[in-house]
Amino acid sequence: MAPEEPAKPAAPAGKPCPICRKPAVQRFKPFCSARCADIDLGRWLKGSYVIPGEPVEEIAEQPPRRDEEE
Repeated sequence: MAPEEPAKPAAPAGKPCPICRKPAVQRFKPFCSARCADIDLGRWLKGSYVIPGEPVEEIAEQPPRRDEEE
């Protein structure tokens, strides 16, 4: 008898498209289509994706401008 081969684990299911939840396609990974990739790009460009954080305070004293020094 031939030695028994160990069972191969099932290939992990790929993550679905983050926009429409359809299976991702290798060509547009992690998206399913160019349309979903464009939707995501549009969200980035509009500023829809924001990392929350504390607001940055403006500097109270600005250095004098060159034309004001003289």
